[in-house]
Amino acid sequence: MDKSLWGKSAKALLSVGMAAMLWVPSSQTTVQAAALASDLFISEYIEGSSLNKAIEIYNGTGASIDLSPYSVALYANGSTSAQSEMTLSGTVASGDTVVLYHGSADSAIQSKGDLQNNSVINFNGDDVVVLEKGGTPIDSIGQVGSNAEFAKDVTLVRNPDIQAGDSIVNDAFDPSTEWITYPTNTFEYLGSHTMNGNEETPTPTPPAYYETADGLQGVALKSELHEIIDDHQQLSYSQVWDALKITDEDPNNSNNVLLLYTGESRSKSLNGGNVGDWNREHTWAKSHGSFGTAMGAGTDIHHLRPTDVQVNGLRGNLDFNYGGTAVSGCDGCLRTANSWEPPDEVKGDVARMLFYMAVRYESDDAVDLELNDQVNNGSTPYHGKISVLLEWHAQDPVSTWEEQRNEKIEDIQGNRNPFIDHPEWAESIW
Repeated sequence: MDKSLWGKSAKALLSVGMAAMLWVPSSQTTVQAAALASDLFISEYIEGSSLNKAIEIYNGTGASIDLSPYSVALYANGSTSAQSEMTLSGTVASGDTVVLYHGSADSAIQSKGDLQNNSVINFNGDDVVVLEKGGTPIDSIGQVGSNAEFAKDVTLVRNPDIQAGDSIVNDAFDPSTEWITYPTNTFEYLGSHTMNGNEETPTPTPPAYYETADGLQGVALKSELHEIIDDHQQLSYSQVWDALKITDEDPNNSNNVLLLYTGESRSKSLNGGNVGDWNREHTWAKSHGSFGTAMGAGTDIHHLRPTDVQVNGLRGNLDFNYGGTAVSGCDGCLRTANSWEPPDEVKGDVARMLFYMAVRYESDDAVDLELNDQVNNGSTPYHGKISVLLEWHAQDPVSTWEEQRNEKIEDIQGNRNPFIDHPEWAESIW
């Protein structure tokens, strides 16, 4: 399909629906966030020939997870106490998996492995495996206390409609209720997992959308991405209120929005300028380039987010950097006289919003925005610090939440954030 079908022609079509009021999505478009898992769960179990053994753990929570509180325990031969246990390490991005494998497993397993362990990952078809968080079970395969064989010489893959683990470790285990069974030594599904939500899953990025950017790097890539995402459908500043109630809706409470920085779920009706309200935070501070709330950069919902009024006031127009003193009302926020550090959970989100702005607004726009490695940028059209933003981009990978928000914004504005779809492009450009 020609890029123009997804590019500027499509944007022109969207403008028809925006002339009088904010666009209302059709029934074929995803506007609600898919249901998320409450925690990690076991998504695949391989008990193959010899030592072809592996456990896959899936993160469907919508956020990157630190693995250090988690462990996996082996209950062998009907025992009610664990024979061995392994503590996990590292992080797992939302939508990604962690594969635990035996060191003598087939190379097809090892090539997809993340953490090797030869004690826990040495189970037979009558041994129970339990995933724990802080010592509390959150999922299990098998029945603790029973030595009945339940899964010998098979690969089990969790059904895509399962969104939570089996935390009751001594209940009866029937693989047919939550698992798809494959023949012995089936390894092809290892390393990835699909989990369905209660609503429609997001539509994949159209393959042709970035077609003209394929193979480009550096300045050439930045220039072509600008051509792809510019001329979007511009909102008025009052329309932004309604747009954010769609893009930032709490997936667990359709009456609320999720606030940037604090992560709080707050009523959609509490939008305004009073204490206790949420307002429209310009992640790229609107004074950095003096674009204010003008249509274009001032109303672009790719970088506008619902934020607590008082937290928004404390952030002001500060550049982004590490360090400072704790911010009242915002756990994880730090502030100095010239910089702002957001919580770890949204550091990558902030970076990718600023990357987008620096590509979307160039010399052919009302304001040319660029990233630099400074703070105290004031009214100049620059934002910093790029070195820190690149670190945050790597530390806090793209989440399901961001992907779904990107889909909704394309429905409303007609353009996408390339750095959510292709995180690798940030390093290429900067």
